[in-house]
Amino acid sequence: MTLSCFDLGEQMLSVDEARQALATLIERPLDSEQIPLAQAHGRRLASAVQAPINVPQNTNAAMDGVALALAREGVGAKQTHWPLAGEVLAGQYRSELVPAGHCVRITTGAPLPPGTDTVVMSEQLRETIEDDKPAHVTIESPELLKHGQHVRQAGEDIALGDTALPAGTRLDAASLGLLASLGYVEINVSQRPKVAIFSTGNEVTAPGEPLPQAGIYDANRFTLMGLLAEHGADVIDLGILPDDLNAIKTALEDAAEQSDLVITSGGVSVGQADFTRDALEQLGRLAFWRVALRPGRPMACGWLGPTRTPFVGLPGNPVAVMVTFLQFVTPLLNRLHGQPVSPPHSLNAIADTALKSRFKRTDFIRGIYHTDEQGQLHVRSTGAQGSGILTSMVAANCLIELANDQDGAQPGEVVSIQPLTGWL
Repeated sequence: MTLSCFDLGEQMLSVDEARQALATLIERPLDSEQIPLAQAHGRRLASAVQAPINVPQNTNAAMDGVALALAREGVGAKQTHWPLAGEVLAGQYRSELVPAGHCVRITTGAPLPPGTDTVVMSEQLRETIEDDKPAHVTIESPELLKHGQHVRQAGEDIALGDTALPAGTRLDAASLGLLASLGYVEINVSQRPKVAIFSTGNEVTAPGEPLPQAGIYDANRFTLMGLLAEHGADVIDLGILPDDLNAIKTALEDAAEQSDLVITSGGVSVGQADFTRDALEQLGRLAFWRVALRPGRPMACGWLGPTRTPFVGLPGNPVAVMVTFLQFVTPLLNRLHGQPVSPPHSLNAIADTALKSRFKRTDFIRGIYHTDEQGQLHVRSTGAQGSGILTSMVAANCLIELANDQDGAQPGEVVSIQPLTGWL
């Protein structure tokens, strides 16, 4: 049984222990809402979607040609000359039975009329004209024909009553197309999580402002804005707060009332000027951890105010913010959508360079993966791995995960990687 994040004290936690414990902060998923399909890209389904029709609705032609009935046994057709008994175009439906030994001209997508089960493509036909009209077709190379060829069966894409998309699916372009093919004009999705963020520290300066001699520009808040937008959240930007207990306390109170999750960066260690922890302890319930990962380590979490709004305090270093967000905040957002806790998607790749790590600590190394001529994934480090080197995250397309039971990796060893794009 997973322990609550408040039951763990200040012991050193593994990445998986921290991920599982953080999920206990979410007491209930977000409510759902009905929205137009045209506005649903990137949203998550609140409930499974069943197919109300067969797709395709009718058994139909996969090619232009003629539709006819062909014996089920053997290959080829004894009859080579076929009288035409009309035509069926896409968008038309013929209920009249096609007489035995006859065929009908048919276009791609048109429903097969009764009495037919096979389509012969136009390139395999030769027409006989009578009274200036096609009267018969002759099948060339009839020995190549197979029963049921060039036919799409009703429901072969998805059958009536089947689950088209499970609950929790994030709707991409293909999903929208599938829902449209089933006739849905509105869809039931989870509400967007409202996430309040702010940075802390007297040294933190907003971009566009003069940079003090001892100041740094605020990269973390904009990084979090981007990550949250990519994960379908609505961001409440509370700006930069000074190292002042009352200011931080007021901001946290306001954030708890208007959001589903509050995230800060920096100000959660035991330093003399780190006031976020004191404000949290006064407003709600706090757990403070050390997590055995690099970059990362100091994290705080808990509930704020009477609403018990979940709170996560991320480290202050820019790369550590991104790494801890992907490992811990992303699963929290999934929990708000009613999904189970799971680690980020991972793949296996062959290390091209030596990778440093340490036992009993999970290292996330910024990496670049590629595919060789045989289709095998390879990966190498981006270089210097300092937690303040943001250029390494820009260069990276994955995180290389060296688990706490690994003491580095040598060239040629298989390692686990987490792609940074395409797996939201």
